Amino acid sequence: MELPPGRRVRLPGRGTTYVRELAGPPGAPALVLLHGLGATAALNWFACFEPLSEHFRVIAIDQRGHGRGVRPSLTGFRLEDAADDVASLADTLELATFVCVGYSMGGPVSQLAWRRHPDRVAGLVLCATATSFRGFRRPDFAQAVLARAVMTGGLATAAVAMRMVPTAVRRQMVRSGVRRRGNERGMPPWAVDELAHNDPACLLEAARALAQFSSTRWIAEARVPACVVVTSRDNLVPPSRQRAMAAALPMATSIEVAGDHVVCGTNPGLFVPALVQACRRVTSTGG
Repeated sequence: MELPPGRRVRLPGRGTTYVRELAGPPGAPALVLLHGLGATAALNWFACFEPLSEHFRVIAIDQRGHGRGVRPSLTGFRLEDAADDVASLADTLELATFVCVGYSMGGPVSQLAWRRHPDRVAGLVLCATATSFRGFRRPDFAQAVLARAVMTGGLATAAVAMRMVPTAVRRQMVRSGVRRRGNERGMPPWAVDELAHNDPACLLEAARALAQFSSTRWIAEARVPACVVVTSRDNLVPPSRQRAMAAALPMATSIEVAGDHVVCGTNPGLFVPALVQACRRVTSTGG
């Protein structure tokens, strides 16, 4: 797998993150790609980079607590902090405005980025996501253990307990487990390596934050161009919630993709054209 070059970027006062970037055509609108829970920029968007870069400047960040992203402090993971990381990255890269493209957990982060930095977020492309993740009772595609913890009410306890394990030990636990399961499932080495950078304590905290998220009271205030890519066979985020989000956004259109929650990786031939069309709609470059 040939991925865009990655580099570490220091976000002043926040930590160091990891970014993959393609310049796109001169003067092209900028997209900031925000991945889902348990993924990384490369894992979520590997098939999307090149097609998007034909029309846009493409910037994909490993979100805090994931991959090589900013490691949350002992105060834990907050979606609001992840949204502020996006604005800080835009400052560092000297982006006046940008479009947030959020997948699953990246959807709430995108919504919060608009709410907290409305002068910077010029549009929203929201894929396989919703305005509320409360009440979900289905297995999570990336970390089934996270969903079980949510269902049993043990997520906070698990997160605190995992924080007590030294960081080096946690990372070794992940590397060993991911490599064993990756080999069993025939995952390509680059994908195994990406997953091996995750921190289980951060993932637990991110899952807890996601399970408490709701933007239903304020999302109608988001008067920016938006497009919702509805994964109509989604086994995690009900398509009805995705369509309700599209209806709640005053300037939104929607595109239906007949795929499940991981269609971005399992069937990119189906997902990527819809994503490109959604981004072009939002930026008024066609489609």
